[in-house]
Amino acid sequence: MQSTQEESKDLTNPGASKKWWAMLAIGISAFVCTVDINIVNLALPTLIQSLHTSFATIQWVSLSYLLVCAAFILIAARLGDMWNKKWLFLSGLILFTIGSVLCGTAPNVGFLIVFRVLQGLGAVLIGVMGSAIIAELFPKEERGRALGIINGINWIGVASGPSVGGLLISWVGWRLIFLVNVPISIIAILIVALTVPDSVSREAKKSFDIAGAILIAVTLSCFAFSMTTVQNEGFGSPIALILLAIAAISLWCFLIVEARSNSPMIDLKIFRSVELSFGLLMRLIVAAVMAGMIFILPFFLELVKQYSVQQTGFLLAVTSIFTAVIAPIAGTLSDRFGSRIISLIGLVLVVFGYLAISTFDTQLTVLGFIVRMILLQVGLGMFTSPNSSAVMGSVPPERLGIASGLLSLSNILGQTTGLALTGTLFSFLTTINANLAPKTDITEAPIEALVESVQMSFRFFVPIIMVAIVLAGYLLWLERRKEQAAQTESTIDLS
Repeated sequence: MQSTQEESKDLTNPGASKKWWAMLAIGISAFVCTVDINIVNLALPTLIQSLHTSFATIQWVSLSYLLVCAAFILIAARLGDMWNKKWLFLSGLILFTIGSVLCGTAPNVGFLIVFRVLQGLGAVLIGVMGSAIIAELFPKEERGRALGIINGINWIGVASGPSVGGLLISWVGWRLIFLVNVPISIIAILIVALTVPDSVSREAKKSFDIAGAILIAVTLSCFAFSMTTVQNEGFGSPIALILLAIAAISLWCFLIVEARSNSPMIDLKIFRSVELSFGLLMRLIVAAVMAGMIFILPFFLELVKQYSVQQTGFLLAVTSIFTAVIAPIAGTLSDRFGSRIISLIGLVLVVFGYLAISTFDTQLTVLGFIVRMILLQVGLGMFTSPNSSAVMGSVPPERLGIASGLLSLSNILGQTTGLALTGTLFSFLTTINANLAPKTDITEAPIEALVESVQMSFRFFVPIIMVAIVLAGYLLWLERRKEQAAQTESTIDLS
C-alpha cells in the first residue's frame, strides 16, 4: 500500500498528456459557465416577452444563480479539501448539464428560476474544484501558466458571450442558450472521467461543520442580496439595511463557531498568512473596480456616443480579447520571474488604464476607445493570473480547495460590492452635474453631465487601485527580504 506522500507525488506528477487533457476539460467547463452567465444576462429582455413576466420577476433568473454561488462557494471549497475533487467536479458538471436541460425546457418563469438554482450549484463546484485541480496537477513552476490559460479561457467566454447569445436568440430562440451547454458539458464530463486522477485528502476523516456552513451561507447570500438591492433602491433601502444587519450578525456568529470548532469550515489561522490575506484583498479590489467599469461603459457608449447595443457589445468584446491573450502569457512570466513583480506591473498598468479612460469625451473615436482600453485590459490580464498563482501557492496542498473558494468568493464579493457602490456613485454624480432632482432617471441627463460623471467615476477608482499597488509592493518587498535571508543563511552554512 502506497504512503500518503507517494500518493500525493503521483497526483502532482500525472502523465504529460493526461495533465493537458484535464486542462482541456476544465477549460471547456469554465468557458461554458462564463458564456452562460453573459448570455443569460443578455437574454433577460427577450425572456420578459417570451415568458410574459415583469422585469422585477425576471431579475431572479440571474439573482437566484448569483445567490446560490455566493451562499455555497465556501461550502464547496471545504468539501473539496475533505472529499475527492475529481468526483466533486464531475458532480458539478452533471448538475450544470441537468440544470441546462431543465432551463431549456422550462414551461414558465417560476420553473426557470428554480432550475437556475440547480445550474448555480453545478457552477460553484465547477469553478472551485477546477482551480484546485489545476493547482494539484501542475507543479509550482508551471502553475502560473496553467492558471493563466484558465483565466484566458474565462475572458474568451466574457468576450464571446454577448455575440454568441445574440446569434442564438435571433436564430432559434432563448431556449437554445441553455440547451447549447449540454453537448459541450457531456464532452467535458467524459474527458474528466478519463484523464483527471483521483485526489488524496488528509481531511477526509474530519467531520463537516454544519453550523458553520449554515452561518456562512446566510452571511454571504444576505450580503449579495443586499448589494443587489442597493443597485435598485440605493443604500437607504430598508430591505438592504436589514439584509446587511443579518449578514453582520451571521458573520459574527460564524467567527465564534469557527474559533471553537475542532473541524471548522475555514481554519481562521490561514489568514495569518500575509500572502494569502493580501492576495485575496487585492483580488477583491480589482474585481470591484472592474465591475464598476463594466457598469459605466455601456451608459457612455450608448447614451453619449449613441452606439447601438450590438456596437457596444462588439467593442467590449474586442477589448476583452486582449485580457484573454495576455492572461496565459502573464502566467508563464510569473513562473519565470515570480508572481509578485508581474502582478505589481499589471496593477500599475491598470492605474494608467483608468487614467486613460477618464479622458473619454464626446469626441472619442472607436480607435481611441480601443487604444485606451488595451492598456487597462493588458494590465488586468497581467494581474489576475499571477495573483491566482500566488494565492494558490500560499497554502499547503490540503488547503487548495478552500484557497480556490476564497479566491472565487473575492471575485463575487468584489463584483457585487463594486456594482452597488458604482451605481450609487454614478447616479449621484450625474444628478449633481445635471442639476436633476433626486431619483431622476439618469438617462434624462444632458450629454455633458454624463461625460463629466463618467470621467469623475473613473478617476475615483484610481486611489482605490493604489491601495492594491501598496499591498502588492509590500508583498514583493517581503518576498525579496525572505530570499535575501535565505541566501545569507545558506552562505553562513557553507562557511
